[in-house]
Amino acid sequence: MKKLILSAALLLFAATAIPTGAAEAASNRDKTFGYLNTETNSTFVPIRFLSEYAGAKITWTAADKRIDISKGKDSIVLYVGRTQAMINGEQQKLSAAPFEEDGSTYVPLRFVSQALSVQLAWQADTSSVSVTAGSKQTRLPVIKRGAMSPPVTSQVKSFKVGSKSFSVRVMTVNLMHPKVQLDVALAHDTIGKVEELSSMAKRSNAKLAINGTFFDAYTKDSYKTPYGWIIQGGKIKKDSSGDRKTVFAYDKNNLTELIAGVDFPDRYQQGGIEGALQVGPRLVVNGKVQLNVEAEGFRDPKILTGGGARSALGITSNHELLLVTSGGATIPQMAEIMKQAGAYQAMNLDGGASSGLYYNGSYLTKPGRELSNALLVKY
Repeated sequence: MKKLILSAALLLFAATAIPTGAAEAASNRDKTFGYLNTETNSTFVPIRFLSEYAGAKITWTAADKRIDISKGKDSIVLYVGRTQAMINGEQQKLSAAPFEEDGSTYVPLRFVSQALSVQLAWQADTSSVSVTAGSKQTRLPVIKRGAMSPPVTSQVKSFKVGSKSFSVRVMTVNLMHPKVQLDVALAHDTIGKVEELSSMAKRSNAKLAINGTFFDAYTKDSYKTPYGWIIQGGKIKKDSSGDRKTVFAYDKNNLTELIAGVDFPDRYQQGGIEGALQVGPRLVVNGKVQLNVEAEGFRDPKILTGGGARSALGITSNHELLLVTSGGATIPQMAEIMKQAGAYQAMNLDGGASSGLYYNGSYLTKPGRELSNALLVKY
């Protein structure tokens, strides 16, 4: 994953949410993410990590909406709604003022990062900021500032690829919504079993579910081997060392990423991955269609040249998860569909008779067989 050091031109900021009332707003308690203010081209993120990761002390004075940030001999004073600030008693000018939203206060981290010995790096592929303070590091997703969108929206959209039109089911999941959490389901909670997609969703109290990895659906044996890495609750349920297919992964903060299969073991060892499914092939990279199917190890004509029922997932630059099902599409056509749907990153899921989408108690796309595993959305 390529990291670009933030330049002054980016004007990236970060902040920790401070309660302005008796209790911190619930909407900011469960997710830690950055806000992009498009009017000022500045990014703000919730302030908890200033104390958690940088060892800073935060004090809020409600009377004059003053925020005091201190660490060692350094002290910083900020005010909500003002661009005037102080570092160690010297007057400073902010590019954008701290603000309140949803009962919490947001302050710029870039302004205080030097005093707190915090290093910032922008990660374009995951639309996140890497924050390093000493030996501690965290990644903070950044979203556009505005009204919080619903947890899940369901649409049927038409996409034209070449001369052919596709009617496609698109589920859009707001990953930064406080109520949304991702999960991975195993059929009957066991590797090698199969189960109805609807049953896995209901048993897990999930509102939304889509089919997951490839598996040995045609064996007559009772054990149906799933293919690829499967991580559930931070634990390895199925490993697949040497597998080159793309891995979808997420952390407890719902920060999602697509990882090359050969890189996944090292990435998992770095920690933080809560769940993962390895499927592929990769369809969209940084907003552009990019296919390298054979390099990912695919040899099946159903993937290389064939068309049929498809499932795919995409990640937008605003941290929305797109879960998509379509009929009659080849892999190149599915890649173009995902790009048109707004995916910044995207990959294929198992398809054919495995293609299934379940939402709010019923099937939107009914799979033709029982499945080995699934990606779930709970809220």
